[in-house]
Amino acid sequence: MKVQDVMTEKPEYLDVNASIREAAMGMRESGRGFTPVADHEKIVGILTDRDIAVRAMANGKSPDDKVGSITSGKVLYCYQEDQLADVLQNMQDQQVQRLVVLNNPKNKDFVGVVSLADIASHCTTDDLSRRVANASRHYH
Repeated sequence: MKVQDVMTEKPEYLDVNASIREAAMGMRESGRGFTPVADHEKIVGILTDRDIAVRAMANGKSPDDKVGSITSGKVLYCYQEDQLADVLQNMQDQQVQRLVVLNNPKNKDFVGVVSLADIASHCTTDDLSRRVANASRHYH
């Protein structure tokens, strides 16, 4: 099975100039704890609810400061044609629960997000189920 079969397509993203308050409100309204951050539609970072708590509040940032000041700059990604087993291994190696999904290595257009939950909900083999369990061990 490929990433494109299970990913969340075209999720919302934040502009790098959005305020921390706007980000927090958007996460609350959507029930998300993870949002890609873009500069002119190019993904330049990731923002999590943990970033807001640890990088913003613990460091005295104002809710009106820009999300670009607290965004995780390293964007971990995969491609929509990647096999789920390979993506799960990448998630386990990187100790992450979600990856940005790009269309292909040439264009690198943002097309979605894939999470451990997305993959788990589509597990059709014992091997894939074991890989999901191994990738999520870090979080227990």
